[in-house]
Amino acid sequence: MEDTAWLRVARLRHWLDTNSAPELTGDVRLWRVLKISEEVGEVAEAMHGATGANPRKGASHTWDDVHTELCDVIVSSMIALATCTPDAARLLDERLQHLVDRVMPSCEGMGR
Repeated sequence: MEDTAWLRVARLRHWLDTNSAPELTGDVRLWRVLKISEEVGEVAEAMHGATGANPRKGASHTWDDVHTELCDVIVSSMIALATCTPDAARLLDERLQHLVDRVMPSCEGMGR
């Protein structure tokens, strides 16, 4: 079986399911979706640091930090989606194709 991004996400999700703090009660989907917000905040912090936008902190981050944090947003989103539905890979693929078809209607059918 090929080691795809979605299989890696499944392994991370399994690890989270078995190692999360027991005091995190309730619907685990809530915690997984909230994690996305945390990661987005880290992207914003890295952006401020990479551009030196905060005069008090100056250049506290690099563009590599921004890239890493963006990847964390994507992975957290994939984990949240996989937590919410067993059809995560199909849904993401369909949504991405819908977006491509919507903005590039002359290219419908390309890459399918």
